[in-house]
Amino acid sequence: MKELLWTRHSRFKMRQHSLSETRVRRVLNSPDRIERGIALKTIAMMRKEKAIKKEFEVWVMVSEDGPSRRIISAWRYPGVTRPGEPLPREVLVEMEEALTI
Repeated sequence: MKELLWTRHSRFKMRQHSLSETRVRRVLNSPDRIERGIALKTIAMMRKEKAIKKEFEVWVMVSEDGPSRRIISAWRYPGVTRPGEPLPREVLVEMEEALTI
């Protein structure tokens, strides 16, 4: 398994969306869907999760750096997305800001 490197942005987003490191690793190990990321040379992985009454998705954006895998961001999306559907504008803006830092 590749070594995981965590960005400050990913740690912040995990706290913001109440995501544990274990849950993010679960998405990486068995994603329900894999898509091309919005940033250059990135991959977005998604896994469906269910709470007591609501269904949501956990998304993780990663970049492959040779022997390591860099976690760029992670977030919880309320509801269900369709394959190939663009991300909401708010998520795109946050990702662009994080990548320019």
